[in-house]
Amino acid sequence: MKQPKVLAIVLAGGAGGRLGTLTDRRAKPALPVAGTYRLIDIPLSNLHHSGFSDVWMVQQYQPKSLNDHLANGRPWDLDRTNGGLHVLPPFEGRQGEGFADGNADSLFRQSAFIREFNPDLVLLLSADHLYQLDYRDVVQTHLDAQATATIVTTCFDGDASAHGVVEVADGAVTGFEYKPEQPKTNLVATEVFLFNAMHLLDTLELLEKEECGLDDYGDQLLPHLVKHSTVVEHRLDGYWLDLGTPENYHRAHRDLLAGKGLRFDDPEWPIITGSPRRLPAFIGTGAVVADSLLSPGSRVHGEVTRSVIGPDTVVDAGAVVVDSILLDGVSVPAGARVVRAIVDSGAVLAAGAQVGGDDAVTVVDRDGDSTSD
Repeated sequence: MKQPKVLAIVLAGGAGGRLGTLTDRRAKPALPVAGTYRLIDIPLSNLHHSGFSDVWMVQQYQPKSLNDHLANGRPWDLDRTNGGLHVLPPFEGRQGEGFADGNADSLFRQSAFIREFNPDLVLLLSADHLYQLDYRDVVQTHLDAQATATIVTTCFDGDASAHGVVEVADGAVTGFEYKPEQPKTNLVATEVFLFNAMHLLDTLELLEKEECGLDDYGDQLLPHLVKHSTVVEHRLDGYWLDLGTPENYHRAHRDLLAGKGLRFDDPEWPIITGSPRRLPAFIGTGAVVADSLLSPGSRVHGEVTRSVIGPDTVVDAGAVVVDSILLDGVSVPAGARVVRAIVDSGAVLAAGAQVGGDDAVTVVDRDGDSTSD
């Protein structure tokens, strides 16, 4: 049987407003995770291991922060003469120009390029989530069901109202509501979708005319497809988490430290990244480190417990870090205490600063100012 031609499109243009100051100066997919990785590493690694090499990335917000990390796709073997990684920034000068108003609009603006490429299937991915998935299995589910669209779903143990909520019967999707106030199920869309390419493009054009514009695909596209075509689910039973809020970002690292999160170093399916090389982490005399991850280039002389310490971050003697994530280049001086916090890249805390507490996740920006989630 001839294998379908699959075009993977990673939507990496959102501003990530729910993450507050963590995305003020970087695209959300460029946000560090697990010390030395970036969120964009997750879909690109899944694509690499799945054997998909035609990858387009739609960018909009703070693209340089992401492109510096992508290195033309080299870490994921996507720097190819034929196929590979193609970055699609906003443009001017023809149909589809300008900035998009949502992810469905972002996709619609690439319609002419997608038609020219002429794929059989479009695999649509977000870059906000932690999960491991062989996309070839999704394609097989789609083909076996002779579906128009396939939604990868998972049973979520958190607030389903923050996601697209799915109803299914015998594998068929019978209902879809985008961020409903009263979710009917705890089955949510993982933001991984597979579409018959031309049907997708025709539907986007139809909706754009009927609705006088497009926003997010959960508002118009998916409800329309569920109502008028064959949509099925592919169930993801493993770990999945949306890192779109400080609380979930903190939870993901807590899960990682507890050994129940995504395994970044799985020998069968490692997460691949392009992080620069540094010396191993340094632990000074008198330092106390427990249940923590220390990134290369970090230096710890104080006390670190249940925390993730980013590259080039320094925790001085007499400083205490508990249940926190410190990104790269953070300085925690003597007398400072950081509890249940996310500290952004390059922040220099004041001597004796008392940051965070047990009640909520505190985010500290690059200037050292903090807010609670």
